[in-house]
Amino acid sequence: NNKEQVYLYWGEDDFAIAEAVKQLRESVLDPNWESFNYDKIPPERSDGVIEALNQVMTPPFGMGKRLVWLFDTTVCQQCPEQSYSELERTLPQIPPTSILLLTTRNKPDSRLKSTKLLQKYASSREFSLIPPWQTEELEQQVKLYAQTVKVKLTVTAVTLLAESVGNDTRQLRNELEKLRLSVGDSTQSINENQVAALVTCNTQNSLQLAAAILKGDSAKALALVTELINKNEPGLRIVATLIGQFRTWLWVKLMVSEGEKDQKAIATAAEIPNPKRIYFLSKEVQPLSLTQLTSTLEVLLDLEVSLKRGADALSTLQTKVIQLCQVCKDW
Repeated sequence: NNKEQVYLYWGEDDFAIAEAVKQLRESVLDPNWESFNYDKIPPERSDGVIEALNQVMTPPFGMGKRLVWLFDTTVCQQCPEQSYSELERTLPQIPPTSILLLTTRNKPDSRLKSTKLLQKYASSREFSLIPPWQTEELEQQVKLYAQTVKVKLTVTAVTLLAESVGNDTRQLRNELEKLRLSVGDSTQSINENQVAALVTCNTQNSLQLAAAILKGDSAKALALVTELINKNEPGLRIVATLIGQFRTWLWVKLMVSEGEKDQKAIATAAEIPNPKRIYFLSKEVQPLSLTQLTSTLEVLLDLEVSLKRGADALSTLQTKVIQLCQVCKDW
């Protein structure tokens, strides 16, 4: 298998993909010969796949290897017969002096012949955004990036940074660079006060919006909606976070009300990685009834449909957030 010659990177995290591509370029190309040995082929080119395969079979000039990048390719979503037969013929033959890289935002369609072929010959990596409600994973990501940037953070600083930047890896990287510059050569760990002072958007977080709605605090919820929209947070992303959070609360409420005591069983059903969170989640939903939580999801799904049909994000979110706060207060 030619898995060291072919790479497939996919997922919505554009920044993380760009970083991985940069690392790959630096590891295979000789900077003096890069202009001869590097091709980035955009998706608009109708014969892009054929062109890439021809290029990848060409020996590199001078020093280093050749890198051919099929950027934003659709071969794992749709692949014309001619392109497929060329892939089938070329992938096993790629010389060790060349690398073929394919990147796409969409998850490869596992039913397609082209995807199955790439599974056989390509080294595949997923770069998906962590859902904003998966707090443990977001904190892990902060720790990982902090190691890369060589920044030491206290436990509370990690939590605050994860809350502040959510799943935006580009912003996470920028904020860590900023923190690193602020402490200079100090070997002390950065604490949450330093994070709070330097990191933008400490409080404008969709999860805090969910918490405000759950308490029926419409004034705070409306202020958070305005802040999130002013911060250019897409309406649909806010809704996705709210739906994820309220669905988790509903699962916990449902299982607790059915008499389930085993935290692990509840965590598995609600897809919560850390069973210790169940205790806090069940406390959060204690004041609400099952009917209330079910109603919130109906309102949220209605909100999602409106935004997908092109409704104005700010006014639609404001209207629905007031409605949601009423649902959570009115029993």
